[in-house]
Amino acid sequence: MSEPTKDPVEEITQKTEEVILDEEGKPLSKKALKKLQKEKEKAERKAATAAKLAEEKAARDAANVDFSQDRYGKLPMNQSQARTDTKYEDITHINGGRAGESVVIRARVHTSRATGNKMCFFVFRQGVSTIQGIITADEKTISKPMVKFCVGIPSESIVVVHATISKPVDEVKSCTISDAELAIDKIYVVSEVKERIVFSLEDASRPETDFEQEDSQFVRVNLDTRLNNRVLDLRTTTNNAIFRLQSAVCLLFREFLIEKKFTEIHTPKLIATASEGGSNVFRVSYFKQSAYLAQSPQLYKQMCIAADFGRVFEIAPVFRAEDSNTHRHMTEFVGLDMEMAFNEHYHEVVDVLDEMFVYIFTNLKKRYSVEIEAVKRQYPFEDFEFLPKTLRLKYSEGIQMLRDAGVELGDYDDLSTTNEKLLGKLVKEKYHTDFYILDKFPLAVRPFYTMPDAENPQYSNSYDFFMRGEEIMSGAQRIHDPDFLVERAKEHGVDISTIQPYIDAFKIGAPPHAGGGVGLERVVMLYLALGNIRRTSLFPRDPKRLEP
Repeated sequence: MSEPTKDPVEEITQKTEEVILDEEGKPLSKKALKKLQKEKEKAERKAATAAKLAEEKAARDAANVDFSQDRYGKLPMNQSQARTDTKYEDITHINGGRAGESVVIRARVHTSRATGNKMCFFVFRQGVSTIQGIITADEKTISKPMVKFCVGIPSESIVVVHATISKPVDEVKSCTISDAELAIDKIYVVSEVKERIVFSLEDASRPETDFEQEDSQFVRVNLDTRLNNRVLDLRTTTNNAIFRLQSAVCLLFREFLIEKKFTEIHTPKLIATASEGGSNVFRVSYFKQSAYLAQSPQLYKQMCIAADFGRVFEIAPVFRAEDSNTHRHMTEFVGLDMEMAFNEHYHEVVDVLDEMFVYIFTNLKKRYSVEIEAVKRQYPFEDFEFLPKTLRLKYSEGIQMLRDAGVELGDYDDLSTTNEKLLGKLVKEKYHTDFYILDKFPLAVRPFYTMPDAENPQYSNSYDFFMRGEEIMSGAQRIHDPDFLVERAKEHGVDISTIQPYIDAFKIGAPPHAGGGVGLERVVMLYLALGNIRRTSLFPRDPKRLEP
């Protein structure tokens, strides 16, 4: 067996005086030896580079081992597969005093911000409340792939977060929960946003003061864009607060009247004729005839009084076919209506209404301060000012105040919107209140069923309530005598045959009574000084909007 051929490069390295021969048995020249030396050095460098690359790859592979893979991900679609009875925390209950506690929350991803590839900051949102969350990669629990997954969660996605409460070094001023934050241990996506968001919730929630700066670069989301994408818009903490306050007004209205022994009723919204004899009604097809959407529950409220219900109220939709494209009119709104029999004077009813509004305003401030402050952060406004006993002015006194301010008005002229606002301003300056009652309106500007004033039949036993210079409730003593009611209806051009069941209710005896109707959205708009009723209507309906 022949001996293996020696590597000539290897032989050069041997410190011997042996002569290196070529294939023909001749000694290698110095040039050839030098060439072999260079080839050896090149091979060594290549081997060293390969070894280094292999070492780096091994290190990367070790670093990329996802030891957190069970701590994050997208959950399967919830089909009620299981019930674990996990306790989910309301973030409003989280505070710095609970540092160290473990909690589970379900919330929206309001915003997220990556810091390098090892850390991600979140703002989580529940209703009107927000809290900061932080996830940081480490060597044992939170892997880099987990952080990368967090960075990729789209804003507005719904997530379940397992976290430990910690107390931040500095107050988190960008969140409503400012003295605590969440150190994220696990995070799972429940519902992921799958299309481009039309506008960011951050822009839609931006305080109005941000746009007042001369060099402002912020994006303003206009009202039409908001209303066209109403579901997204309603997610802002401001809108969440607005509609909690709207709900609160209904609650307090009902709460007060139930305590006063009122009965809640539910009257028809499909009626055979225009409820108040006017033309501003929506006609609808009703089998082989036409019907109308009710302008108010007025006639039915009175019929319930004739039925000896004594005191009634209703919270229900009202429809007005008015082509009014103003900041305070809608074709459908929520009416808060009440009607009440009285013993001697319609002011007994005005007293109840007065007390009711004071109750609502007092308890909004007392029980819903968090929501009020949430609205103020975006739309700053002066607190609503009212008196413990509401200011009452006669219509003639209001006219005189306007005349003293230079407005030319006749004794029995109706108030324009401009004059209403001016009177509200004059009342605020003189009496320091945003809320007052104007009593004894001219009879000519009120509906046919309004009782005339016994002392001056050109006036009537009717009243309006005003907030920040705008009317929010209209009411009056109603005519309960059937003969007089027919006479007044004819004077207004009402076809008696169309309201015969209403007239008949009074023929069998009815007590004197009065009441009023309140526009819910208008009350909330004016209390919060929002400037447009569409901001306080869940899905507004006006002459130009029938969707969404």
